[in-house]
Amino acid sequence: MITHQSSLENFTSQIKFVIQSYIKHGYSENDFSNILIGGMGGSGIGARIAKSWFFDKMLLPIEVIDDYNLPAYANSGSLVILCSYSGETEETVNLLNEALAKNCKIICITTGGHIEKLSIQHNLLTYKIEKGYQPRMAIGYNLAIILMILGEIKNENISSELEDVIKKFEEIKSIQIDSANKIYSYFKNSLKNKFVIVADRFWAQIATRFCQQLNENSKLEGFVNILPESNHNVIESYYGKLNTNFIFLYSDTNPRVHARFDFLGSHLELENNKVLNMFIPENTIFSIFDVIYRLDWASLFLGEEHGYDPMKIDNIMELKDYLSNLEIIEETDEDE
Repeated sequence: MITHQSSLENFTSQIKFVIQSYIKHGYSENDFSNILIGGMGGSGIGARIAKSWFFDKMLLPIEVIDDYNLPAYANSGSLVILCSYSGETEETVNLLNEALAKNCKIICITTGGHIEKLSIQHNLLTYKIEKGYQPRMAIGYNLAIILMILGEIKNENISSELEDVIKKFEEIKSIQIDSANKIYSYFKNSLKNKFVIVADRFWAQIATRFCQQLNENSKLEGFVNILPESNHNVIESYYGKLNTNFIFLYSDTNPRVHARFDFLGSHLELENNKVLNMFIPENTIFSIFDVIYRLDWASLFLGEEHGYDPMKIDNIMELKDYLSNLEIIEETDEDE
């Protein structure tokens, strides 16, 4: 198994693999009425980030499904993209079976498992990615592939932007050090606090990604509040000194939203709350990968400070064992 640290140290190799192995699907916006992308956890967050990127570009509605079932409107006019690193994720396997039953157009992204078996059986277009990673550390694969798939539908050359990401990563050698000095060091003495990432619309899914990494790598609580919505409710819980580590993750897309971050930051800091401002001056595919990379390193550093092994996910494995045994019991009951 490739370690989390080595995954990040060789992060751009995932993007290079996608560029080199990508096969054109030949679809355009006129071929579908909607796009549905299914995936869980580390295999699903890339879909959410890609959806955010195409929010103001794609004319087709895009929905991300992190559950067992497709919406009722899924039909032969739907493109269903299914992401499961292992190919065994039970929710995603069920989505694939439903998509087949509804005669949807289907594209799969996986390393193997049931997803690959079904894709071979039904002659589905499948993008195979490399094995050996834990799913949450393989975001370079699924995010890059989904960006390429949606970019082709939109007739946009995403590969050139991904190549720019690789080039800039090779030029910038200090990203890991910056993460340690500016994010990890800022919070290393307040690990008993929960983390709240306040984000704008564009950065909300990267904030969710960081929370997932905090949960799994650092065993810490992480939550996302999105502006402007949370100014209409959550702000009323911000009185006094809170047991919270705040990270503001936002851009200059909307000046009214920017002003809300200014107000909220001043309000929290006035009560001596811990607030780290991560203002991102530009919304680009490079900045997306850059921020993911910095926050991923921070989650590993915080986990080490917390004394946890990021490779161990005991609770998740116990849940999977429980569900597996439950299926056996249900099958036995039906036989009786």
